[in-house]
Amino acid sequence: MSDGEEKREIAVWFLSNAPAGEIHYAVYEAAAAEAFPEHNKAHLVALELPDRSGDIIITTYGELDKNNYLDPRTAQVATVDHIKQKCTKLRPAADEELPSAYIEDFRSALDVELSKYVGEAYPKGVCAVYCTSGKDIEGPGADFRFAAVISAAKRSPQNFCNGNWRSIWTLEFIDGLQLVEIKGKIQVGAHYFEEGNVQLDTNIDCKDSTILQSPEECAVSITNIIRHHESEYLSSLEESYMNLSDATFKDLRRKLPVTRTLFPWHNTLALSLTRDLTKELAIGK
Repeated sequence: MSDGEEKREIAVWFLSNAPAGEIHYAVYEAAAAEAFPEHNKAHLVALELPDRSGDIIITTYGELDKNNYLDPRTAQVATVDHIKQKCTKLRPAADEELPSAYIEDFRSALDVELSKYVGEAYPKGVCAVYCTSGKDIEGPGADFRFAAVISAAKRSPQNFCNGNWRSIWTLEFIDGLQLVEIKGKIQVGAHYFEEGNVQLDTNIDCKDSTILQSPEECAVSITNIIRHHESEYLSSLEESYMNLSDATFKDLRRKLPVTRTLFPWHNTLALSLTRDLTKELAIGK
C-alpha cells in the first residue's frame, strides 16, 4: 500500500467513525463517498421518505445496492444520497423484493407492536422489521429469520452534545421446535464536547426465546422481551451514571499525556499527515 493510499484509509476510518450527527463537520471530498455510506449504516441513520410517509433506516438489512434501500413498512424502495443524508427518489418495491403473504403476516404484526413500543419509549425513535431469510416461504413447516432494528438520536450541537441509541434484534423462527430464538445487540453513543471531549460508546449482547405462536401473539411476546432487556440496560446505564463521582469525570480527560509532554503542534515536521491530508483531500476548500 502506498503512503497516499494509507493516509486516505486513515481519513476514511476517521470519517466512518465520527460520532452520530457530526460527520458533516468533517467533509473531506476524496474520502467522503466511501465513508458516508459506512457511517450511515453503522449509526442506523433515519431519513424522511420523499412522500413524507415515514422514515427509512439506512441499514444493511434493507440495502438492495449502494444507494437503494427497502422500507418494508411502506413496501417502497428509496434512493439515498449518502453525503447529503437525503432520500432523492422513491419507487414501489418489486414483488421479488418483498416477503410472501405468510411471512408478511409475522413481519407486519411485529412491526405494529414494535412501533407502539418505540413511540412510547424513544423521542423521535424509529424502527423497522426486515425478513433476512426465508422470505418466500408460503406456509408452516420451514424456518425463517427477521431483524428488528431500532434507532433513536438526539442532536443538540448548540448544547455541545449528541447521542444515539441503536439496537438490533435477530429473530430465528424455528418451526421444528416451535420456538423463536432472540439475540440482541444494544449500542449507546454519546459525545459531549464543551471545553473538552468526552465520549460514551457502550454496548451489550442479549439472548432470550419465546414460543412460536400466531403472528399477533409472537409480536406481543417478542416486543415485551425487547422492552424488558432495553429497559434493564437503560436502568443499568443510569445507575452507573449516578454513581460516577466528580473525580471520575475529572479523570476522563488528561491535561497532559502520560509522558507529561504536550504534543509539539509548533513542529510542522510532526504534522506531515495533517498537511498531506489537507492537500490530497481538499480540506478547507
